[in-house]
Amino acid sequence: MAAPFGANSTTDEVLAGVDLIGKRVLITGVSAGIGVETARALAARGAHVVGAARDLAKAEAAAAQIREAADRRGFELIELDLASLASVRACADALLTAGQKFDLVIANAGVMAPPFGRTKDGFETQFGTNHLGHFVLVNRIAPLMRAGARLVSLSSSAHIISDVDLDDPNFEHTPYERYLAYGRSKTANCLFAVAFDQRHRQRGVRATAVHPGSIPTELNRHSDPVAHQRLIDQVNEARQAQGLPPNTRKTIAQGAATSVWAGVVAPAEAVGGRYCENCHVADIVADPNLLPTGPGVRPYALDRDHAEALWAKSKALVGEHF
Repeated sequence: MAAPFGANSTTDEVLAGVDLIGKRVLITGVSAGIGVETARALAARGAHVVGAARDLAKAEAAAAQIREAADRRGFELIELDLASLASVRACADALLTAGQKFDLVIANAGVMAPPFGRTKDGFETQFGTNHLGHFVLVNRIAPLMRAGARLVSLSSSAHIISDVDLDDPNFEHTPYERYLAYGRSKTANCLFAVAFDQRHRQRGVRATAVHPGSIPTELNRHSDPVAHQRLIDQVNEARQAQGLPPNTRKTIAQGAATSVWAGVVAPAEAVGGRYCENCHVADIVADPNLLPTGPGVRPYALDRDHAEALWAKSKALVGEHF
């Protein structure tokens, strides 16, 4: 790659010298955390950013730094509740009606480890929000992605917890476990990028999945503190056994760096259909004893046949053909 970026790189370091004037970007989840920082960093380089958020009032309050970075011109908000397909479709329809093309779409929004619940359409909350909501949104607006555009799908090292379960994606028969469900949804985010990349690469549109790292953001608001600490302890025990130091958290600016690196800095051929972390393309690691410690990506999260099976299941669940 052009520069030796890594785990400690920030968005500003990754985008140093990058000119994005004339580029348009759609980012979901711009009311807090990584979404806000991603939008700020891209807007500061001249990109026109469209930020999607469920709570527009909250997003507007969080957007002051984005508007300042954009010199109060290149930023706008649009309403999007990924847990409601009616809202997803309304958002997509509004964007299609506007007809403005995009150079980058970052599927950033998500939920992590909430108590068992269902979306407005009856899907398990994490699978429905993190995967199916983005599946419908991105596929509907795909015609707006111009040649050379990229999709960045935010996954997580938590994909190592579990593969997707196409027989019981909504926990109708399986006992619900918060982090199991989260892991499944993050694997789905990877597989969606793989399948989307296969469908659009011939017209110059590429897709990649990224792991931002462990970051203290609002994503953790539903986490059970005891269960979360237990997971951290397991991770650090596994890292110690592998001769690695304890897992360390990133700042928000460091966490958003891989999204912008994969979206505008890294060569498209290098990241298309791949999984990225710490501002580089991750190695495929098949060790069955591997806990979500990183680095590396499970083979099942990049398997093309598996991605196609999830795509077919997702179409059936949402009742749309893409």
